[in-house]
Amino acid sequence: MISPRIGSRVRAQRCARGFVAFSLTAGLLAAPHFIAVSPAAAAVTAVEDTDAGTVELSLSAGLHGVIQPGVALTTSITINNSSDEELPAGRVAIELNRTPLADRTAVTSWLDAGETGGEFDLLSSELSTAVPASETAMISAVTPVTTLGVLADGVYPLRVTLEDGTTGDASDTDAPRSITANSVLIVSAGAATQVTIMVPITATPADGALLTADELSTLTAPDGALTAQLDGISGTAAVLAVDPLIPAAIRVLGSAAPLTASDWLARLETLSNERFALQYGDADATVQAQADLPELLSPLPFTSYLNEANFLQTEGTATPSPSPSPSPTPTAPALPTDDELTMIDAEESGILWPLGDVNTADLAKFATYFDSDVTTILPSSSIAAPTGALIEIDGDNVLVMDATASATLSDAAAEEDAALREHEIAEALAQLTFTGGHTPLLVGLDRDENRTADALRETILSLSTISEPIGLDALRTAAPASATLAVESSADRVAVLSKLLADEAHLAAFSSILDDPLVLRSPERLQILRLIGVGASDSYAEDAGTHQAKTSTTLNAVGVQQPSPIQLFTSAAPLPVWVRNDLPWPVNVTLTSTPSDARLDVQPTKDFVAQPANNERVKVPVEARVGSGELEVSFSLSSPTGVPIGVDQTAKVTVRAEWENIGLGILGGVIALLLVLGVVRTVVRRRKAAGQPTSVASEDSAEEVTGE
Repeated sequence: MISPRIGSRVRAQRCARGFVAFSLTAGLLAAPHFIAVSPAAAAVTAVEDTDAGTVELSLSAGLHGVIQPGVALTTSITINNSSDEELPAGRVAIELNRTPLADRTAVTSWLDAGETGGEFDLLSSELSTAVPASETAMISAVTPVTTLGVLADGVYPLRVTLEDGTTGDASDTDAPRSITANSVLIVSAGAATQVTIMVPITATPADGALLTADELSTLTAPDGALTAQLDGISGTAAVLAVDPLIPAAIRVLGSAAPLTASDWLARLETLSNERFALQYGDADATVQAQADLPELLSPLPFTSYLNEANFLQTEGTATPSPSPSPSPTPTAPALPTDDELTMIDAEESGILWPLGDVNTADLAKFATYFDSDVTTILPSSSIAAPTGALIEIDGDNVLVMDATASATLSDAAAEEDAALREHEIAEALAQLTFTGGHTPLLVGLDRDENRTADALRETILSLSTISEPIGLDALRTAAPASATLAVESSADRVAVLSKLLADEAHLAAFSSILDDPLVLRSPERLQILRLIGVGASDSYAEDAGTHQAKTSTTLNAVGVQQPSPIQLFTSAAPLPVWVRNDLPWPVNVTLTSTPSDARLDVQPTKDFVAQPANNERVKVPVEARVGSGELEVSFSLSSPTGVPIGVDQTAKVTVRAEWENIGLGILGGVIALLLVLGVVRTVVRRRKAAGQPTSVASEDSAEEVTGE
C-alpha cells in the first residue's frame, strides 16, 4: 500500500479545538445530543452516545463565504442526525454581527471559541423539518439586500442556531434545546489580491525506495491517487511541486511500464501549469545543511533498476518490392541516463521547499548547493515580521508562504465532505483577507497523497473569489523586502541523519560481496531520502529507528553458523562449515580458518559463492600433526575487498589420529587371518584328493557342474 502523508497532525489539532458538545437534560436522555460543527471542526466525526446520539450542524454563506457588496445573501445549513432517534422539527435562525472582525486573531477567536464583540441581528428564521435517524437535511435561506443592508468590505461573524422545538413539561423551566454553529461572511468588492498556490505531488512506495509497477498501476488508475492529483489541478493556475522519483519510477520500467502510468506522465508533461522539482523523495534540505553535508543527497545510479530487455529497439532495412520485408532486428539497448530518468519537463530551477526551521547559515549553505541563485520557500512562521511574498535575508532570496492560510486550505483540500469543506475554505479566505496591504501572497498545501480530485479542485478555485492568480516566476522576480528569521534549528533530526548516513557507509562496505552492489545501495539511499522527507517529519525519529533495525538485519544476513564440536579420527580430513546467506542475491565471500595451535594444519582461505536464501556447506581441508588433542579453529568471512562479514565463529576440534593406526593394525590382522585360513583349506583338500581318487574325481565333476 501507499503510505499516507501529511497534514494529519495539524487537522487533528484544529478539529479538536473546534469541537463543541451540548449535553441534554436528565429528563431527555432518549433524544439526540447536539454537536455544533464550527469551521475548525470540519474533519471531526461525531461519536455516537450509547443512550442518545449526536447531531452535527454546519453553515455556509455565499460562494465559499464570500459575497459582493449590494447583493443578496444565500446561506445553506446542513443538519446531520447520526443518532438512532428522529430529530424533531424545529427552527433555524441565521444571525449576522455587523461589527467586522479586526484581524486574523479575531477570526480565530470567533470560529474556535465564539468570542467577538458587537451585537447580532436576525437575518432569517426558517422552519426545519424532522430529520430521521442517520439522515441529513439541508435548509437554504435567502436574505434580500434590504434586510442585509450595506456592508463595507471586511469579514463579519455569522452564526446559525437550531432549536428542535422540544421543551419540558409546563411544571419545569426547560427551554428548547438548541445548538449554534459559527461561520464568517466575507464582503469583497473585487479580486484585488494576487495569490499563488503551490500543490506538492508526492507518492511513497511501500518499501520506501522506488514505486513498483503494481503500485504505479494502482496510483495512476482512473480512481488512483496520482490521477486524482492531476484531475484536481487540471485547468487551474496552481504551481506544481513534483517529486522527481515519480517520473523516474515510470521511466526505469521502459516498455514494461503500465500504460496508465505512461499516460499519466505524458499528461503531466502537457499541463500548462508552472512547476518545479522537489528534492528527490521530497528530502528536507534544512537537515542536510545543518548536518553540514557538502552537497544535497541524491539517488545513486539507477542501473540496478534497469532491465535491458525493456529498452530494446528494433529496426529493419527496406528492400525493393517484390522482395519480402525483413523482420525487425533488435539493436543494442539505449539505456536512459539518471538525468533523463528524473527530468521534470519545463521545470523552474533553483527552488527549495524545505522545513521551516532554518537559520541564516542554512540559507548560505543552500546557495552553495546550486550553481545559480536559489530561492527558498519558507512559512511565514519562520519569519520575524513578514512584509511580502518575496524577502531577502542576508542576500538570500526567500519566498514567504502564508502559514495560517496554507494550513487551513490544506485541511479543506483533505476534507471529503463538501459541507464541512466549505467551512474550512471560508476560514482560509477570511484569513487571506487580512493581508496587511501586502500583495501578492503565496500559499502552499501540505504534502498529502490521498486528496480527492473534487476537494483539491474546489480548494484551488475558491481563491478566485477574493484574488487573482499570479505566476511563480513573477513572484521570484519581484523586488524583495528585507526581513529576519524567527526560528531556531533542531539538532535532533541532524543526529538521526548522521546515524542513517553512518549505517549507509557500513552497508556500502558490506555490499562489496555482491556482483552488483547497487542492488543494495540504491534502495538504501532512496529510503534515506524519504526518511528525511518534509512530509515525513512528524514520524521522523520513529521511522528512522525502524529503518536502522532493518539495516542491522541486512548487515547480519550473511555469516558463519555456529559449528558443532568436531571429532577428527584421522590425521587428514575436511572440516564441514556452514555459511548462511539470507539475502536474495548470491554473495562472493572468502572463508578464513585460523587454528589455535600450529599442530593442526588448516587451509587458511577459501573463496566461494553462497547462493541466495540458502545455507552453503564448505569443506575446509585440515591435517593433524599430533596423534590426539583438543584444539580450536576460528572461522571468519570477508568480502573480496577484505571487508569483514558477519560474526566470527569458533569450532572445538578433538583430534584422535591414533585411532587411524589402530584401525589399520586391526584390518591387517584380519587380512592375515583370512590368508592363513585359505592356505589351510587348500592343503586339506589336496590331502583328501591323494587318498581317495575316485571320490575326488567325482567331487571335481560336481564342482564343474556347479561352477565352483
